[in-house]
Amino acid sequence: MDTKWKSRIKISVWILLVTFGLSGILSILDNGHWYLNKDYFHTEDFNMHVDEFIEYITIADINYTSEKELKNDIKVTKEEIEEHRTRYGTLSDQVTNIKDQYQGKIEDAKAAENEDVVKLYEQQRDEKISDIIENFKSDEHVKAKVIKEKEKQIDAFLKQREQFIANYDDNLLGFHYYLEDVKTGEVFTNVKDANNPEDLKDQPNLFTRQYSSSENDSLQLNGHYSFLDFIQDEYFAQKPRLIQGIITLPNSGSTGNWIKEQKEEYESRQMFFYVTSISSLLVICSVVILARKMHPFQVIAASDKRIYYKRVPIDIKLVSLLLSIFFMIVALVANAQNYDNLYFSFLYSSGLFEFLFAVLMVGITLIQMVWIYRELGKVQLYKDAFIIKMSRWFYRLGADAFYNKSVGIQILLLLTVIFLSGFGAGVVFIEPEPDLFGIYAVLFLVVTIPVLLYMFKHIGNFNRIIQHSNELAAGKFEQDLPYKGKSALAMLAGNLNLLKHGVKTSKKAEAKSERLKTELITNVSHDLRTPLTSIITYTELLKAEGLTKEDHDSYLEIIDRKSKRLKVLIDDLFEVSKMASGNLVLTKQRVDIVQLLQQAMAEYNETIKESSLIFRTSIPKSSIFTHVDGQKMWRVFDNLIGNVLKYSMENTRVYVSVVHEKQKVLISFKNVSKYELGGNIEELFERFKRGDTSRHTDGSGLGLAIAKSIVDLHEGNMDIDVDGDLFKVTIELDAIEL
Repeated sequence: MDTKWKSRIKISVWILLVTFGLSGILSILDNGHWYLNKDYFHTEDFNMHVDEFIEYITIADINYTSEKELKNDIKVTKEEIEEHRTRYGTLSDQVTNIKDQYQGKIEDAKAAENEDVVKLYEQQRDEKISDIIENFKSDEHVKAKVIKEKEKQIDAFLKQREQFIANYDDNLLGFHYYLEDVKTGEVFTNVKDANNPEDLKDQPNLFTRQYSSSENDSLQLNGHYSFLDFIQDEYFAQKPRLIQGIITLPNSGSTGNWIKEQKEEYESRQMFFYVTSISSLLVICSVVILARKMHPFQVIAASDKRIYYKRVPIDIKLVSLLLSIFFMIVALVANAQNYDNLYFSFLYSSGLFEFLFAVLMVGITLIQMVWIYRELGKVQLYKDAFIIKMSRWFYRLGADAFYNKSVGIQILLLLTVIFLSGFGAGVVFIEPEPDLFGIYAVLFLVVTIPVLLYMFKHIGNFNRIIQHSNELAAGKFEQDLPYKGKSALAMLAGNLNLLKHGVKTSKKAEAKSERLKTELITNVSHDLRTPLTSIITYTELLKAEGLTKEDHDSYLEIIDRKSKRLKVLIDDLFEVSKMASGNLVLTKQRVDIVQLLQQAMAEYNETIKESSLIFRTSIPKSSIFTHVDGQKMWRVFDNLIGNVLKYSMENTRVYVSVVHEKQKVLISFKNVSKYELGGNIEELFERFKRGDTSRHTDGSGLGLAIAKSIVDLHEGNMDIDVDGDLFKVTIELDAIEL
């Protein structure tokens, strides 16, 4: 832990030095133009004060013109007369305009039966019309008006000039000057005893600026007044002058002291600027040397906090990096502005906070740059980018919304109509114009109301579907949900009805499965217990004393027969279980199904002859080949022939046929049952299901189940058809074409 904290402290100090060095370099770039001057009097700030003073003496002294002189110099040109005359249009336009202005006022006064007001308005109208007519008749009449306008402008000029002179900074009034117009020889000075520029030059001055009579080295005065807030005419322009002379700043007086303070403060800051700039450059060099020894980037890359950074998507990382770079630059620039007076800014201003904030932003930026540099080459990061994920999400959202295009388009149109209706309502109420309101009302009746009715109708249908689905979830299956058409909601209602019927069928199948399971357990218990009981009983009898040899042999014969019976039941049950679990392996070969059937029937020749049944066979003489497991298919035929012999009514016919058609071979067994075949025929395929419900015959009840399973494993079909007591089994297999 100590080593880790030492490493963190070293990195923090290194980042602090980086911040100090970068801020110093930015300070050089930002303040260099200010502090790299020879002295304060060569700075832009001081030159600006000098220019302001020159502007002041130009307005207040050199180009000062009295009110009388300005008004006497007023001149009116023909262009100005014509402009004033036609300023508001032609004669007819101006007359018509005046009449229109007073027409409404006069009519209102007449309506109020106020004759005095009517006469007053008519008198004012007629006077203005007469004045306009006179404007177009006499140039002198117009000239007098133009002069009055210019006199008003002069009054405004004089007022603003006095305000400018009164508001001028007193700190700049201590400059001394002795200036002379090169052309007229007119002298301008604020020093009473001065007779030439040398009188000012010989005084102890902080600053001296001389102007010669040459055009390049003289003081040139021209242009407009900066304090005017209206458009200046030519007669307001300053008189162009070529000035020679001197401007000085005495090393005494209030103005001199103020400038002297400014000079001393500048020199102090200039020295501090040099110190901090050189220190910053040395610190940057030290930072580079320390980086080679400390390896700060490797330390940052090895941080255990990086595991959390890896979870952030790459685009979020890049945005965060750009933001941190931006705030780092802002913080460094703000901090660099304090480097010309670092002591004051740290103690009396927010300089310390700005420096610490800059250190924090530099650290955050460097950490992010190191961490993200290690991940830029990984393609998977870009696939997991936030914008990519959001694009995929929006794509899926759109795809889901328009999975059923008709529904998506309908909802989009509905929302568009509702939005436009609301927007139109806002426009109508903000700008209540009759024509606009009429158009909106027609569109609302023709479009919006039908759309709302259509929407409410489908909302009602959707609510009924929800209610019906809730009832279905609660187990209520009373009636189907009514629907019509081919809309998405109609399809949903239809599918819900199908689902309900499917659930009903599933419940019936589940009930049937439970019933058959119970019967299976009962039948298995009965069929296994019967021979087992006989074996136990006759075993006990064999233990009795005085048993004759005849009885002994008889009992053994019964035990042997019942044991074999029990073995057959267990073997059949094992085989059915193996087939149901899919563990039975077929060995398929090319087999002649006709020959296989004949062999199976030959096994029962003696039994058939001893029975009262009459077998009728319809078997082709030619071979019919199938791809089957011969041993398992022989078992199918054996089970079916055995069932025929056990369950057929005495003295009836049994029909066995083989038919080859359409690449299929059909084998059928048809007989008349001695037992009544009621109930569900499909249940005869179930295990331990027997036509003899009393279970007095020797059958296991597994014959049809085994046969059905074997045929299914061969991808064939085995069907049962019952018509009264007529029982028919049909097997369908794929035939091999020769």
